[in-house]
Amino acid sequence: MNDRQDGAPDSTAARVALWRALHVEIDPPPHVLEDENGLKLLAPDEGWRRRGDMDPGFTRPFRASIVARARFIEDLVVEQAGRGLSQYVILGAGLDSFAQRRPEIASRLSVFEIDRAGPQAWKRRRLIELGFGVPDWLRFVPVDFEAGEAWRDRLVTAGFDESKPAIVVSTGVSMYLTKEANAATLRQVAALAPGSTLAMTFLLPLELADPEVRPGLEMAEKGARASGTPFLSFFTSPEIMALARQAGFREVRHVSAADLTQRYFGGRADGLRPPDNAEELLVATTGR
Repeated sequence: MNDRQDGAPDSTAARVALWRALHVEIDPPPHVLEDENGLKLLAPDEGWRRRGDMDPGFTRPFRASIVARARFIEDLVVEQAGRGLSQYVILGAGLDSFAQRRPEIASRLSVFEIDRAGPQAWKRRRLIELGFGVPDWLRFVPVDFEAGEAWRDRLVTAGFDESKPAIVVSTGVSMYLTKEANAATLRQVAALAPGSTLAMTFLLPLELADPEVRPGLEMAEKGARASGTPFLSFFTSPEIMALARQAGFREVRHVSAADLTQRYFGGRADGLRPPDNAEELLVATTGR
């Protein structure tokens, strides 16, 4: 998770973006999510598809999980925007491309991308180079989490209105935080204006994962530990839901891989689907 010399995204963010592109390139339609923007931003060398972590068979369940969670969150944002919500906060935004792919929705919102300063500066530069630009409604909010900076304070400085509800999302982040840090994040979001919604992913204990993906998850865990950013937190669905209720959320629900499969992968002839008991979703809403 450490910055590279040029400030480019870390390997985890890059891998997620490339898996999204792989879904469009090698999985038959209908595509759960059509997103090749991260590939455009990264502009990797021509051999990127031959990398071990891009192998079509190995990545199959993981890329299904990645596009499923992204599509679910996008649908949730569109639904909330339709109800009049006007603020969208992305914690650990990385190479998120909602603003570029769905400008007809995003331009009606204030979109706040929270991430480290180096990768954000790199992303801003690449968006401008590729002609996407950075519209006024897209706000980059640099936060140094390792230095203990408070993202809520930075968010307000960037123009966030604490009197209005927001949708806050966090994907692929919780496993790198301690349980105490996850609880603190939940409390911070739960304290937002009534009617706010949090959607976050969490990683279940590796021994519960589908046998087909357990070796890949264990490999990812070892790689994360070796790079100095170990997986610190695993939750069962009852544990993460209890933590959210303790933080003060009014309504809490678990969105399982089975739920995502039914919603986005039904009727596929290729059998593509996210694995059970790997990375799943918590959706929580503040009281009115």
